[in-house]
Amino acid sequence: MRLIATIVTLAMMTTGAFAQGRPSTLSMSCRAAASLVQARGAIVLATGPNTYDRYVIDQSFCQRMQVTKPAFTPAGDTPYCMVGYYCFDQTYDR
Repeated sequence: MRLIATIVTLAMMTTGAFAQGRPSTLSMSCRAAASLVQARGAIVLATGPNTYDRYVIDQSFCQRMQVTKPAFTPAGDTPYCMVGYYCFDQTYDR
């Protein structure tokens, strides 16, 4: 009985992390959103009710063979806020 109680307790503690929401750029100023990316280096932010993306401060947070491009997203105080960069796969024109 004690083993079952321990398993149930552990299961409840681990599922709590899945319920946490992403910080939303719509509920913060542009400066606050950019500061959050700067502080974390890489972070997933919600950009709308059903949309999200990963933002980074520089290419060191991307996978090998990926490059960065500026990332603009809506914020609470502006429709176009540069919060950092996106990582994307580099394509080669031949």
